[in-house]
Amino acid sequence: MCEHTHRTGRERVAGSRARGNTRPDRAETAATASIRRRTVLLGGAATLAALAGCGGSDTSDAPEAVGLTTEDRCDVCGMVIPNHPGPSAEIFYADERPSGHDNPARFDSTWEAFQYDFERRDRGWNTAAFYVTDYSAVDYSVSEEGGDSVISTHPEADAFADADSVTFVVGSAVKGAMGRDLIAFTERGDAESFRDEYGGSLAAFDEVTPETIAQLGRA
Repeated sequence: MCEHTHRTGRERVAGSRARGNTRPDRAETAATASIRRRTVLLGGAATLAALAGCGGSDTSDAPEAVGLTTEDRCDVCGMVIPNHPGPSAEIFYADERPSGHDNPARFDSTWEAFQYDFERRDRGWNTAAFYVTDYSAVDYSVSEEGGDSVISTHPEADAFADADSVTFVVGSAVKGAMGRDLIAFTERGDAESFRDEYGGSLAAFDEVTPETIAQLGRA
């Protein structure tokens, strides 16, 4: 199995420049990133409500992301989340029990999370928080499995970022648990470098549509 590891910070930047790619130095620590995520949640309630179609739901007490374990199965496909490659996601809903259990709803792919959320919005559910794996924040790897290029999974809480704060690489040649996916980066330069290396297109949270998800689901 051929594995390509991507590191955060100066080591990753140096490796990227050696390959002809440039990525910004992530001097921000994990603790600072966590504070920044909380600031976005607490200070950007109106923005999150608008992007998620929440109809004015109160996100001032939005919950923190939680780590996912082998006790957690995807709420769409039922697979054990940490046992499979690719991005994870979790969504908290106000005054609702997703799939009959306590929040959050949990997913082993980003496109399944969007699919689930679009369906719940149509039912009038209010999204309190939507988290996705932030590949700018982790030392990820791309490896070959069964003829496919797959990206590593990172189910720990500190690996998640607000979905409305990232740039997604959509439909690249790199796959996750459920095929082609949306791979998120809080650093746009990281997203651009990933797209240049593996293909796909860039999209912000509010640019992801049901049509985008339908296309990934058929890929």
